[in-house]
Amino acid sequence: MIRIMTKLDFVEFWPTFEAIILAQETYAFSPSMNCDEAFSLWCESALVAFVFEEKGKILGTYYLKANGMGPSSHISNCGYMVSADARGKGIARQMCIHSQEVAVEKGFSAMQYNSVVSSNQVAITLWQKLGYNIIGTIPNGYCHGQLGYIDSYIMYKQLSAV
Repeated sequence: MIRIMTKLDFVEFWPTFEAIILAQETYAFSPSMNCDEAFSLWCESALVAFVFEEKGKILGTYYLKANGMGPSSHISNCGYMVSADARGKGIARQMCIHSQEVAVEKGFSAMQYNSVVSSNQVAITLWQKLGYNIIGTIPNGYCHGQLGYIDSYIMYKQLSAV
């Protein structure tokens, strides 16, 4: 089930969130961020945040927000996280499809991911299967925890007519 994320949900998901940012493999978030700072970033600064819950356990989350302001506010942006033990079960796919539906309901006509780390082939493959295209490369745009400086991609999908 996908539903709106609460503060208690975020606190429950925090160990996964923290592990992801500490690994420095996918998100450009400070590894020293605490739970309250992360909640503010993920939930309060977003338009909306959701959880993927199964049998009372939070297995994933995503946020939806505008990618820009004013003349660029018709393009949405999302970030997704899935717990390590739930990966490979189609949760990110379900959340991405859900996020696109919510984005259209909220009046967005496109979705853009600003920094998909080039080593994250699982995500890149999934996003491409769901219709996203790489529209740009940021050379050495990410300092990976293990690989050092590597490229990141800007990925984009038109959701509806402008």
